[in-house]
Amino acid sequence: MFGGAPEPPKAEEPVRTERLEKQAAEGPPAAQPYRVLARKYRPQTFAELIGQDAMVRTLANAIARDRLAHAFLMTGVRGVGKTSTARLIAKALNCIGPDGEGGPTISPCGVCEPCVAIAEGRHIDVIEMDAASHTGVDDVREIIEAVRYSAVSARYKIYIIDEVHMLSRNAFNALLKTLEEPPAHVKFLFATTEVDKLPVTVLSRTQRFDLRRIPVDLLEAHFAEICRKEEVKAEDEALNIVANAAEGSVRDGLSILDQAIAHADMESGSKVTAERVRDMLGLADRGAQRRLLGHVLAGDAKAVLGAVDDQYSLGVEPLALMRSLMDLAHRIALAQVAGGEVDAPSAEEREQIADWAGRLDVGQVHRLWQLLLKGHEEVRQAPDPLVSARMALLRILHAANLPDPARLAKRLEEIAANGGGQAAPAQNQASGANAPAAGLDWPELVERVDAAGQLQAVSIMRLQIRPIAVEQGRLVYSRADKYSDKIEPILRDALRLVTGENWQVETGDPAAAAPSLVEIQQTEREQAKAALREHPLVKATFAAFPDAELIEDGAELPPRRREIPRSRNA
Repeated sequence: MFGGAPEPPKAEEPVRTERLEKQAAEGPPAAQPYRVLARKYRPQTFAELIGQDAMVRTLANAIARDRLAHAFLMTGVRGVGKTSTARLIAKALNCIGPDGEGGPTISPCGVCEPCVAIAEGRHIDVIEMDAASHTGVDDVREIIEAVRYSAVSARYKIYIIDEVHMLSRNAFNALLKTLEEPPAHVKFLFATTEVDKLPVTVLSRTQRFDLRRIPVDLLEAHFAEICRKEEVKAEDEALNIVANAAEGSVRDGLSILDQAIAHADMESGSKVTAERVRDMLGLADRGAQRRLLGHVLAGDAKAVLGAVDDQYSLGVEPLALMRSLMDLAHRIALAQVAGGEVDAPSAEEREQIADWAGRLDVGQVHRLWQLLLKGHEEVRQAPDPLVSARMALLRILHAANLPDPARLAKRLEEIAANGGGQAAPAQNQASGANAPAAGLDWPELVERVDAAGQLQAVSIMRLQIRPIAVEQGRLVYSRADKYSDKIEPILRDALRLVTGENWQVETGDPAAAAPSLVEIQQTEREQAKAALREHPLVKATFAAFPDAELIEDGAELPPRRREIPRSRNA
């Protein structure tokens, strides 16, 4: 009833009340949000830090010998472990071991309070600062004021400043004195991707470690181990693609792997396949790349255009297509250097690259690389990349049929030696109506003056003298109107020196003069060039390389006797 005593509780109510009280005391169940692989597998010990053995060895020796620097600088590309290394150094310096009696060590225990707190980013004596958002003098002044006080609970007070190059110039200047002579209980750990932006005064006050890009094979093995821990199946070729796409960065590679696992087909057991990774990254299929390169080398223009269109319809960007062909050319060159050993993820690809490496000349492979490189640049800058890629590959296709440059040069030399097969020899032209009158051999006389060391005279005789008559003790000549200086005394002295007799030197009718030796040489060269340009090999070369120039080998050298044509009548 309303005013009566309450009914006794049922038997199960005390148990339920006790359970609710216990849950209230424990709080709500902790949420377990998903952690991306790059955070989940951040290295917690130096043994887990891959690819940086030299730095780890240096730090281990410094700790063992108690020769610790007061400031460290970690530099390198993104994702190679700069900030992780800084945290590991902080743990190594402040670790006290499971029993609380340990000292600095290159192998921190990971279970003591300093190790756990530093790993979770909550240690009061390990201060992390992002220089990108704390760039001013006031931010640095706070550090300068705080370093005077000893560490609260750790062995060292450690300041980790990420992207330190973002500090302003005034901030750097304010930090210099403290950085050079910090208290014994303070260590500075800097990390940056752009070390060139740091003042030299800062660099000179730190111990620098250049963290290297991680090699593809190490990344591939690291990703395979992570897939095993995550109980994810992945093809070796898929992991190789991810490792190559990472470009030496562990973090970038783990981000791509994370995406690839999410992109995997659930019907196949969420297995990470190479095909899915290529689709995700917009890369060309390796088999399609090899087929395209095969069409180029075979000279099949129609098949090349069809293969490019097929790849483009599948979403492969023309620039990525050119880059994939460059990668193939690079692998072929490496296989030639290595004597047939091929670096490729699949047996089929290794077999194909080894076949090309055996069939192609070294010069052909290097020419292929240069053409692909030029095509890549054109595609990158072109308003229509697809059209540019087509034209670049067609140019490469036609150029692939050209002979090796060394063979071509040898062939051109043979043509030049034969006068091009079309042009009349210059000495025949000089032996016509304008040939000098019969007498001494004028080129031989000039050569004797040259051998006697009469440099001024021989220069005049080759460049200016158009001989009309060359007889014993008599020279009749003509010159171009642009020459007006008096040269007869120089010529007489030189000729008397080499012949032992006096000479009569005089000018004559210009219409009866033969060309000078230099003019004959120039005429020969022009005729040879004209003949070479008409040769099929040269025409093909200019068709493949429209911007090419025909350069005469050794044109800068002074003329020699073998270059001076002789007139049959002179």
